[in-house]
Amino acid sequence: MAEMPRAKDLFDGSSPVEAAEKMDSYTAELSKSLSNSSSVPGQAPAPDATAQLELLAASKSLSPDAAAGLQNALAAQRLAMQDIQKDITLTSPLSTSFAAFDLEAPSKLLTPRPTPLRNRIPRKKGVGTSHRVKRILGYTGTGTGGVGNTWPGITESTTTAFGSINYERGAKISYAADDLILPYNSYSLSDSVSFDANFSGLGYQDLRQLSSTSTLYATMLMEERMMLMARGTASGYSGALTAPTVTLTSPVASGSQTALAATTYYVYVTADAGISVNGFGESIASSVASEVVASGDVLKVSVAAITGALGYNVYVGTTTGLANCKYQGTMKGTSCFIQGAAATGLTGDNFALTTTGAAATRATADTSAYATGYDGILPTVLGANSGYNNAINTTFSTANPGSEYQTVFANLYQNVKADPDMVLMNGNDRKQLSDAIKNGSTANYRLTIDNPGTGGGTTYGSIVTGLQNEVTGKSVDIMVHPWLNPGVSPVLSFTLPIPDTEVSDVWANFMVQDYMGIQWPVTQFAYEFSTYFRGTFFCTAPAWNGAVSGIVSA
Repeated sequence: MAEMPRAKDLFDGSSPVEAAEKMDSYTAELSKSLSNSSSVPGQAPAPDATAQLELLAASKSLSPDAAAGLQNALAAQRLAMQDIQKDITLTSPLSTSFAAFDLEAPSKLLTPRPTPLRNRIPRKKGVGTSHRVKRILGYTGTGTGGVGNTWPGITESTTTAFGSINYERGAKISYAADDLILPYNSYSLSDSVSFDANFSGLGYQDLRQLSSTSTLYATMLMEERMMLMARGTASGYSGALTAPTVTLTSPVASGSQTALAATTYYVYVTADAGISVNGFGESIASSVASEVVASGDVLKVSVAAITGALGYNVYVGTTTGLANCKYQGTMKGTSCFIQGAAATGLTGDNFALTTTGAAATRATADTSAYATGYDGILPTVLGANSGYNNAINTTFSTANPGSEYQTVFANLYQNVKADPDMVLMNGNDRKQLSDAIKNGSTANYRLTIDNPGTGGGTTYGSIVTGLQNEVTGKSVDIMVHPWLNPGVSPVLSFTLPIPDTEVSDVWANFMVQDYMGIQWPVTQFAYEFSTYFRGTFFCTAPAWNGAVSGIVSA
């Protein structure tokens, strides 16, 4: 490091006192120069603008207007100086920092997409504009199709008419048959990716591939729901659900029930086709019903059962009109209780009054059935042609768990000698059935823990994996369907236990054109993709299928 020059070297010829004074002056100016240096060699350093403005502001010779303007200039200068920092931190000199983004590519698809029915039920080739089936529903002796029995005994004098002539013959047998014509419909979903989005995403994710894959899976998921609960309006299908007839009463709140505020309540009810959970719609709203509820009472809503309904959506308000009545819940039986808004921990068909649900105006038009729809599994097993629908309108029995299904098995066998293959259940309904076995105080079942493992540990939990058909002896598997609404449980046959029926599959898709993926020509600044398929879904033998419905949560 260079040494500081000595005074006698800088100021030779001066007296010692003069040299000392000159040296002090030189050192002071040098220090000021170092503290306010210029980046340009040989150029005087820039003055401190803020300090100069502060000196002027302190002058008392300025006029009021000049002093005010100077203060504004000083404030602006100080604000500008805030952005000039000497340190780099996560918030300085940029509030967004200079930190790198740890963005993991590509995006994560947290999207459930199980389609168990679509994966299992056959897809057969269709042609033309409709699928046509001629069915022999029964003949003498089968006990099906409404055909009665005929005594076959004869004598030597027994005659039977064949045309206009009577012959010594046994009695003729009778037939029942039908001819179904089911139209084919087309189905499609689409998506698009703009040029800007596509090219901006390069290096992170192929957005065109994501769009195509997502649209394909969306189509499969919607077809799965269609196969489960779609309703068609064309001839041969179930058609729209009718609006329920509503009856109201106001019993006194009992037990743990929370009373409503005393006033007049207005109620609309619709037949549910699945909208309350994950389906397609509901019937039009019923006529409005009203009830004056006294202090200490609750509101009981009752409906007459509607064939094919999955439940009943209840809308309540204190002013008449669809817009003023809000969705309270979906009752699975044919009656429910509306309690005070403070009610908690409610189960079954009990609802706490709310004013934030969807308005009943969503049911001004029917959305339960569609012109391009077909009858899925639920409309079939709950409809007029079902083999047997056991509408229990309560919780599962704990005294005789599973008896609800044994009733269906027995009636299906009695009616058409059916021997079902599978029971579909909602996850919560299956849990209730399992709990009915574990918790039923009078149930004749015992749970045994086998092989508890090392250290005496064991695994808790018990589920019902199947039901033994007490009529035929067959073990019927239970499958939890991911999109099945609670409260209804189809009992399905996939094959017929009869030889030579010409029915290889009870349930089948008939496809004029199965899935297509179409990358459309570019006509604007976007890449567009569509799926397409055309066909129908059909149950050849609905009488071999049934259901347990009206399952109320425990």
